[in-house]
Amino acid sequence: MTGKATEICELLEPTVSALGLELLGAEFAPTGNSALLRLYIDAPGRHVAIEDCEAVSREVSAVLDVEDPITSAYTLEVSSPGIDRPLFTPAQFARFTGEQAKLGLRLPVDGRRRFQARIVRVEGDRIVLDFDGREMVVAHENIEKARLVPDLVALGLAAQPKPTGPRGKRKANEESDNP
Repeated sequence: MTGKATEICELLEPTVSALGLELLGAEFAPTGNSALLRLYIDAPGRHVAIEDCEAVSREVSAVLDVEDPITSAYTLEVSSPGIDRPLFTPAQFARFTGEQAKLGLRLPVDGRRRFQARIVRVEGDRIVLDFDGREMVVAHENIEKARLVPDLVALGLAAQPKPTGPRGKRKANEESDNP
């Protein structure tokens, strides 16, 4: 999260918590004379409903109007995390140990800024990832953006991949039956 997004989360977290919801994080994207503020919320023990998003939008709008942390015009969006859940904090990475994540970094690690890796563990503010069979350590503050990569097969949203291999294929040195 950017500094402004972190500041806004700290301001709004008590309001979202008072509604029985969790503020996962925020994205703040200024563009010219306006900005987009997107809040991600979760509902512990259940799915986020549209009514949750509406309630958060209504309540945080009042706080934002009073505190005025955004000087330009802005659009407020409140969203569930979805199946490609964004990860904002080390605790969120730890919660999804073993899962695949796509990361975008501020500064390259091993010459890369974007990659997909499995979350191995979290050590304080350092995220340990399995990238192509080797461990890679990334400082949390170096992560610009991270999202889980959903396992669509496990979720029942995609068919099992077909087995690959020699079954049903001719060897290169076999002769054809065609004359």
